[in-house]
Amino acid sequence: MTTENARVFLTRAGGSGEDEELALESGLAVIGFLEVPSLEAAKDYDDISKIVEKDWVDAKPRAVGNKAGQLWAFAISMKVGDIVVLPRKRTSQIALGRIKGPYEYRKIGNRFRHVRPVDWIRPDVPRTAFEQDLLYSFGAFMTVCQVSRNDAERRVAIVLSGKSDPGPLVVAPGKSRKPMADPVDLDPEGAPDLVQHAHDQIVAHIQARFAGHPLSLLVEAVLRADGWVTKNSPPGADGGVDILAGRGSLGLDAPRLCVQVKSQPSAADVNVYRSLQGTMQSFKAEQGLLVCWGGFNKAVLAEARQSHFTVRLWDSRDLVEAIYRTYERLPAEVQAELPLKRVWVLVPAETEE
Repeated sequence: MTTENARVFLTRAGGSGEDEELALESGLAVIGFLEVPSLEAAKDYDDISKIVEKDWVDAKPRAVGNKAGQLWAFAISMKVGDIVVLPRKRTSQIALGRIKGPYEYRKIGNRFRHVRPVDWIRPDVPRTAFEQDLLYSFGAFMTVCQVSRNDAERRVAIVLSGKSDPGPLVVAPGKSRKPMADPVDLDPEGAPDLVQHAHDQIVAHIQARFAGHPLSLLVEAVLRADGWVTKNSPPGADGGVDILAGRGSLGLDAPRLCVQVKSQPSAADVNVYRSLQGTMQSFKAEQGLLVCWGGFNKAVLAEARQSHFTVRLWDSRDLVEAIYRTYERLPAEVQAELPLKRVWVLVPAETEE
């Protein structure tokens, strides 16, 4: 298969992202289904279905078909050169790569796992790099599925090359898009993650309404709602700090906090992190907060572990979660710009187990 006609497959790395680090550092796509034995001898969907049925005798036919379909997509349908999309649970990022080898049942640690070798070309793409329709497809509850709607193949390949999502092509009246050619239709939009979808909508709204300096004003409002007394730098050169904060009625009590806010859509590099550390020393601040809308690259995350008790990193997800927590205490003008309402929805069961 050539990269020009590569398909796009969604894979996950655990319900809580527990296998993300293993996958990205090992150059693998790693999925669960730990109870299913090796699929290396399977030639087609029927072979995999028989393996699943043998070890899951009490399951309903639909459940067997769902699990077998996902395993078939992972072990057989995926070809070398196809694009893999891994929505990361522990960051607001999406890892993109290409399949570079056949299915393996490989021993990792003390147990065997279902894996595919992957070249993770862009492991830290911010979710904001994609438009809402693709994010909706990436929110499928299934562990593995093909994503083909809305011109996904072309658009994901463009983002993989380092550019922004151009959006779907307009289809001429009377013409339809090419249907999936695979014999098992794994519909990524059949069971979306509604919580993630709502979160992505909120993120898109904030990105549109609070770009640039207004994002630091939003962060400041959240800090004030949490009891900090703050001083925000005006737009323009900020001397390495956007917000200074302290405790007490005048903001003079410890701990003292330096905050740097970056509204850029790309991941921050380690120089931004080190700049904040230098600013903390200049202002004699005990704590620091680095907010980067596009998240952080691997070097920043690794170095930040050494300053766990002095510096915190917030990406778009962390900021939105802080907004959820403080929303009722935010100023009326912020709530007017960001109208939110708490709702309860029934969440479908995970389809892997």
